Amino acid sequence: MASPLADRLRPTSIDSVAGQQHLLGKGKVLRRIIDSGEIPNLIFYGPSGVGKTTVANIIAEKCGKKLYHLNATVCSTQDIKDVIASLDSLECAGGVLLYLDEIQYFNKKQQQILLSYIENGDITLIASTTENPFFYVYNAILSRSTVFEFKTLNNNDIAALLDRGLALVGKDEGKSYSFEKGVRDKIALSAGGDVRRALNMLELCLLSVRYDDQCVITDDIAEQILENNAVRYDREGDEHYDLLSAYQKSMRGSDPDAAVYYLARILAAGDLPSACRRLMVCACEDVGLAYPQIIPIVKAAIDAAMFVGLPEARIPLADAVILVATSPKSNSGEAAIDAAMYDVEHGIGGDIPRHLQNKHFDGEDAEIKGQHYLYPHSFPNHYVKQQYLPDNIKNKRYYTFGDNKNEQKFKEFNDKIKNS
Repeated sequence: MASPLADRLRPTSIDSVAGQQHLLGKGKVLRRIIDSGEIPNLIFYGPSGVGKTTVANIIAEKCGKKLYHLNATVCSTQDIKDVIASLDSLECAGGVLLYLDEIQYFNKKQQQILLSYIENGDITLIASTTENPFFYVYNAILSRSTVFEFKTLNNNDIAALLDRGLALVGKDEGKSYSFEKGVRDKIALSAGGDVRRALNMLELCLLSVRYDDQCVITDDIAEQILENNAVRYDREGDEHYDLLSAYQKSMRGSDPDAAVYYLARILAAGDLPSACRRLMVCACEDVGLAYPQIIPIVKAAIDAAMFVGLPEARIPLADAVILVATSPKSNSGEAAIDAAMYDVEHGIGGDIPRHLQNKHFDGEDAEIKGQHYLYPHSFPNHYVKQQYLPDNIKNKRYYTFGDNKNEQKFKEFNDKIKNS
């Protein structure tokens, strides 16, 4: 049985690796390290299918070390001990390079077993992770390693690999495969920068047309393949939080097109609660007092979405997301509460003024007896000047009126009653 297309196209030299030019281009640090042949402990951080394992394999071949490949999701402590036991063997005379995939799943004890061998150079560690290593990898390993971030490939890089894959399979099978116009770029775009995913989809397309007279990958074939291979994301990983961040920032940035796109990706993964929560936060935080009526409107849309469930939930959510994205913006309410929270958390303030306290008996030591609270509704415009903040911060200002039409109207009203 032929190996997967992604393996058959796997590069064997640094120059043939697609993308990652910020790391592997001429003169870049990682490229210089690889070319030197003296490989330190490395951590490769980035999404799946962007070349982390490929580069590790090339490094192992180039530096002449014995390569061991372990996956932290399934390997045991005994697997680590087996690698260590091989250090004195003839085949490991040039040293050992351990490629440890998904290192974030290694527990502290497993990492501690490796530490001394990493420190004395018996084992060179190249670890990879799809999660931020500064959050998920123990400091003891981090402090002995250099972190390099791999990025998703652009569409042009993916498209070039699709052409290579098409040509390779055609040559091996003696067939003339081709793409219908626009189909190659559609597959490249849908891969989301993941080489392995792109080549796997191409392989499915090729299998679908293998026995056709023309062997043309049509738009209809591609659509069927793509529909059954929709992008998913890990709800606990970096991509989850990156997607939610992009979703909220697009609404805040008044871009309804980007906002509904990220909403679609979240809903495609079935994550209705996260879509609703971020939408509600954005309505309060980023629109806020510029259009305060939006808060109950968005809440009603969320209630409707949770009531009907997916897929119909997409409709009220889309309405609400577009409303938030296109509404005037103000974060004056958030800024006010954050400033007040800062003072509270740092002990800035003091006793509540006596006239604001709940009515209770004055002790004999009270200099002024009686509450002396002024009831605003008993005065013109329902306003009377009196102190509300504690003495130590009586002149503090937490809220500043936003420059939007709604808040400026309220400012005009407040200035009028306070200056009359």
